[in-house]
Amino acid sequence: MNKFIKKTGMFALLLVGLSACSDEYFDVNTPSGTAQEDQLRVSDLMAPVMYRVLAGQHSAEQAFGNYTQYFVGQGGTASGETTASGLWSSVYLYTLPNIITIKEKAEAIDAIHYSAVANIITAINLGIATDSWGSIPYSEATNGQDNLFPAFDSQEFIYQEIFNLLDGAIVELQKVDESGTYLGTDDLIYEGDIDKWIRAAYTLKARYQLHVIGKGSVTASDVLATIENGFESNADDFQMFYDDKNQNPWYSTEVVAKGSGNFHNDLASQLVSSMNGDYFPFESNALSIDPRLPVFGENDGTDEWKGYVSGGGGLAPDGTLGNTGFSNGGFYTSIDSPLLLISYAEAQFIKAEAAFLANGGSTTSTGTNSVAYNAYLEGIQASMSKYGVDATAYIADGAVAVGESGLKLQHIMKEKYIHNFLNPETFVDFRRYDFSDDVFKGLKIREEEDSDGDYVGQWFRRASYPSTEEFRNPENVAANEETPVTPVWWDE
Repeated sequence: MNKFIKKTGMFALLLVGLSACSDEYFDVNTPSGTAQEDQLRVSDLMAPVMYRVLAGQHSAEQAFGNYTQYFVGQGGTASGETTASGLWSSVYLYTLPNIITIKEKAEAIDAIHYSAVANIITAINLGIATDSWGSIPYSEATNGQDNLFPAFDSQEFIYQEIFNLLDGAIVELQKVDESGTYLGTDDLIYEGDIDKWIRAAYTLKARYQLHVIGKGSVTASDVLATIENGFESNADDFQMFYDDKNQNPWYSTEVVAKGSGNFHNDLASQLVSSMNGDYFPFESNALSIDPRLPVFGENDGTDEWKGYVSGGGGLAPDGTLGNTGFSNGGFYTSIDSPLLLISYAEAQFIKAEAAFLANGGSTTSTGTNSVAYNAYLEGIQASMSKYGVDATAYIADGAVAVGESGLKLQHIMKEKYIHNFLNPETFVDFRRYDFSDDVFKGLKIREEEDSDGDYVGQWFRRASYPSTEEFRNPENVAANEETPVTPVWWDE
């Protein structure tokens, strides 16, 4: 079924990818041969929008995965300032304008579940956009020719909109839809399973609540209350699979590119050292590496797994050459691999972190309650199951099975970091905890071969606005632009 859905979605994308937004924010000319808006049903639009949601996540991670040291550029290079322009196009060119059309068509036939899912997708797009740039266009962004220079809304305002959209969607999805028009094969995520959409909305809300705990409007207890209604198992994961016709983009950019001698990325030492026993030495002889490591990467065939120091010129932490790259046939780097937006395992780590904090925990404290510890263990088990490896020896090892009295925030965030491999949510986690090595053990800022470069010794905290937006909307960009090392609102 997943493969059929994918082909259906890609076909619809070719029909409406640009035409649906020809009069919208970017004022793009309609290509010849595309369908006009009045020719399309609401079900024709949903699949390409969902496709673009996940494509946007991939584009964001291409920009930020180097910052979070999941990977480095070929030869160990660290990334500099980014505009994440692919994400901007995904949100403003392909997604938000089409969502407006979906909602208009859904409202015309009272298809309340379509409208609700459209609101969830809107919240996801606003979330990744505001977490990337801070202030962004929204309230005026889809007025088309009526306003070609939309104002930017503050991140605080955007977050309130995110919560409003998710809360409203939850209410509407719990109602009976009597329109006769229902989500089905056009739903690339849940194939029309409304209960899963409800749980997804709650899980996303908990994720965004966690982001703003530091601003005082949400407590850790609020997050716990929300996540109780969230995902129940790995079967709820928000993901989209590819197939042999529509290839997974990580497979294309890493495996195919490397095999053809083109630029590719390699795995960073922060990830590998968190999984090979360097940062968290295993106590049992039964383990030498985290069993998920070969699912993510492959080395030179030796028993040593050595990631690349960020900006380290190809060296591993011990001064020898790094030897670990993306796996050919890995969980995320196979031709038909999925892109994962948010998962049950992440939901458990959200629960563990919130419970740890609600129990008075801090970045340096040790010990918690059973709620936090059990969620931590359940998250690990769910992650191992997700990646198809045996968790028995790992969970039993003393480096992992630390007990309620020995649990640190560092343990929770290490497991979340590993599980969320290639997920841009990790860039949020790094910023929430100010890139602290108390929370992310061993974390060090990128090395700089050019000591005169911009922002030496500073962590990047946001993307810069794309040049296309500077050209089209210069006054509003100038009014909101910050340096790439300036914290976003919830990070202040």
